[in-house]
Amino acid sequence: MLQALQGVARLRTINTAAAAATISRSYSSAPQELVEVFVNGKAVHVEPGSTALQACELAGVQIPRFCYHERLSVAGNCRMCLVEVEKAPKPQASCALPVMQGMSILTESEKSKKAREGIMEFLLANHPLDCPICDQGGECDLQDQSMMFGSDRSRFLESKRAVEDKNMGPLVKTIMTRCIQCTRCVRFADEIAGVDDLGTTGRGNDLQIGMYVEKMFKSELSGNIIDVCPVGALTSKPYSFTARPWETRKTESIDVMDAVGSNIVVSTRSGDVMRVIPRLHEDINEEWISDKTRFAYDGLKRQRLTEPMIRDAHNNLQPCLWEDALEAIASKMNESTAKLAGVVGGFADAESLVALKDLLNGYNSESLCTENAFASTVDNDLRSNYIMNSSIAGIEESDLILLIGTNPRYEAPMVNARIRKAWVHNEIDVAVIGSKVDLTYTYDHIGDSPQLLKDLHNEKHPFYAKLQQAKKPMIILGSDVFDREDGAGIHACVSSLAQNLRLNLEDGDNWKVFNVLHKHAGQVAALDIGYKTSVQDIQENPPTLLFLMGADDGVITRENLPENCCVVYIGSHGDVSAPFADVILPGAAYTEKSGTYVNTEGRAQLTQTAVSPPGNAREDWKIIRALSEVAGRTLQYDDINEIRMRMTEISPTLTRYNYIESANYFKQATALAVAKDIQLYSDALQPKQLALADFYMTDSISRSSKTMAKCVRAATDGLSPDL
Repeated sequence: MLQALQGVARLRTINTAAAAATISRSYSSAPQELVEVFVNGKAVHVEPGSTALQACELAGVQIPRFCYHERLSVAGNCRMCLVEVEKAPKPQASCALPVMQGMSILTESEKSKKAREGIMEFLLANHPLDCPICDQGGECDLQDQSMMFGSDRSRFLESKRAVEDKNMGPLVKTIMTRCIQCTRCVRFADEIAGVDDLGTTGRGNDLQIGMYVEKMFKSELSGNIIDVCPVGALTSKPYSFTARPWETRKTESIDVMDAVGSNIVVSTRSGDVMRVIPRLHEDINEEWISDKTRFAYDGLKRQRLTEPMIRDAHNNLQPCLWEDALEAIASKMNESTAKLAGVVGGFADAESLVALKDLLNGYNSESLCTENAFASTVDNDLRSNYIMNSSIAGIEESDLILLIGTNPRYEAPMVNARIRKAWVHNEIDVAVIGSKVDLTYTYDHIGDSPQLLKDLHNEKHPFYAKLQQAKKPMIILGSDVFDREDGAGIHACVSSLAQNLRLNLEDGDNWKVFNVLHKHAGQVAALDIGYKTSVQDIQENPPTLLFLMGADDGVITRENLPENCCVVYIGSHGDVSAPFADVILPGAAYTEKSGTYVNTEGRAQLTQTAVSPPGNAREDWKIIRALSEVAGRTLQYDDINEIRMRMTEISPTLTRYNYIESANYFKQATALAVAKDIQLYSDALQPKQLALADFYMTDSISRSSKTMAKCVRAATDGLSPDL
């Protein structure tokens, strides 16, 4: 009896230390002799420390499982993976059984089959018969495995138990009667998300998973527990009862809600985006995505611009034909006194950026800039100045990370999850210069004064010794620091510090220390193409015709411009800039076009067309191409392939898809930076996104999303019955 109670206790407690020890085996680089095991008589060679389940996978034998997940610690809760091992008295849980030399595993024996049928019978004893109304239907592991490995009848005649549903917030819907206590969600929250909210209460038949106190599951990665749940206990609340998986068309694409470029699958039906789910990419997002990526898609249907509009004599915007709108702009462009300028936002794809630049360059205008700031005096010709040179996957190789003026948990959740992974499994050290925030892992808070950077640069701060001792240090500079007046000075100081550290490394030729973490998907491509990074030039030399391409952060307002300036807005949403525009040209969102985006590490990726643009909206680069023809200065490309050839002429990295072109010239970049005066102010380094409520609504799409608005309300005011 005592042993049974201890067994239950083991199931209820998730040992993170054991998890780290189990998973860290895969991080060992030392060569080891392989172990020979036999799976159904077939010899397989596996690494020492591998489990019987992994050996079976290598042999091409599928083992059923519910609690086991390759990115989570081993729990051994469900017992569905039982296999027969020769000379063992009873079936063994293959997920928790280390292999031994000469071990013989039998997965198709009568004993293995009978054990699986028995386990499946127990799992279904209390499971409700609501598959026809379950959102997991068609994607349910329990359905699939009960068909393949279960029995055709049940011997349980007792009444099924029922469990009260939990309210976790506006994103995750719970039907806890369906829960089979695999504890995947508990382990994900504890190990990956770093939020210890979920756990188990009760014993035996009364065992329940919940949050002890009803509250919102406060994590930017909460939606991933929907994916790891093998049954219909945790489902998407916005997606609930809207579609079945076999009704939808799946399109592999790229996320643009941040600069990480997470790989996603967009599910559509009848021209509407029904949901967004993650797609595996080991070097970027693994198999996770942030909640904004997953749930902000309803913003694609609201506040959309669907018709060209032009301001009439009564100062009202009125719908018009494309021909009228383009002719009105072309006449302004061809005036003798015309001065043209352009500002682009964070959603601009590389094709549109190239088209707009070519158009304005044809009018001898170089007034092209990004809405999102970057140090204006930094030489953007050197790519090492503005990308994450160590790469996202390189975080796992580092042994020390210094974060400066950034909160990666909300600016780039996938980068933060990767840092936490390295912190858990590799025990790396993390330090922060900036605001003290919850990053889901412990770190040394050095302070928030920019003067600390000068002390580190001059080797006067005690932390410099730690940086010098690190074999593979990383310095990650947040993009919010470039909004400061001393942004260029901070960049120069950090760049010089990183170069000094790199020169003293054993592997300095291959390891890059300096990294910039961007927040906007289109920023790196804009810098590659040659856009300026400050609107100050436009404010000081106001144009007569200003193009705003998705620029909705409010950096340019009507008050900044003279009365005779004609504002043309090209974009998908009527957000901040569209109301004061004189002409509106409706563009396509990222799910409605094939566009090139370069992520913060310099990797070019393609979005794919999942649905058609609404109404008369068109892709941005096609709008600019049509405008050039009406204006009499036709751009020399007619289709997507020709414009990508033009992109290759400008920067070959833009069309080398899914490949990171390593940046060089670190020494030259540092020399140019140090040649200028380094001025640092005393104002504290503070990122803009400090709390969870700051994470959800940051751009024109998420600001149009009802789901994101509910999340802000729940994070700020707490849960209410209507959330």
